[in-house]
Amino acid sequence: MVYISRTEHFNAAHRLYNPAWSDEKNKEVFGPCANVNWHGHNFELIVTVKGEPDPDTGFVIDLKVLGDIIKKEIIEKVDHKNLNLDVDFMHGKMASCEIFIMEIWKILDRALEPITEARLHQIRLYETPKNYVDYYGE
Repeated sequence: MVYISRTEHFNAAHRLYNPAWSDEKNKEVFGPCANVNWHGHNFELIVTVKGEPDPDTGFVIDLKVLGDIIKKEIIEKVDHKNLNLDVDFMHGKMASCEIFIMEIWKILDRALEPITEARLHQIRLYETPKNYVDYYGE
């Protein structure tokens, strides 16, 4: 089994808050991330797929094809957007990185299925240089 990764970047804003809670409770739990005027990040998304190399090309998946899928299915929908307001697949969901990465997985998993034998192995989403989340589809 061979694992290959593609990195993409995007910028987006979000707000962490639970609408069932008071402003005070949201501020207590989420701190400055509950700012009513949002806050933004320079995100880095690393998508890792696994598979056996094709005997004709030597590729698990053509990295240009993988990059094009990530850009079309995710980056174009989230770059310079407000995750809470502008991103269809995040409507009604907590805009935490944990929920965000799970939604990204669903989209990429569906997009890859009809075009390749390669399967998603891991997605890593950096929110800041110090904070990131990994997801393995479990």
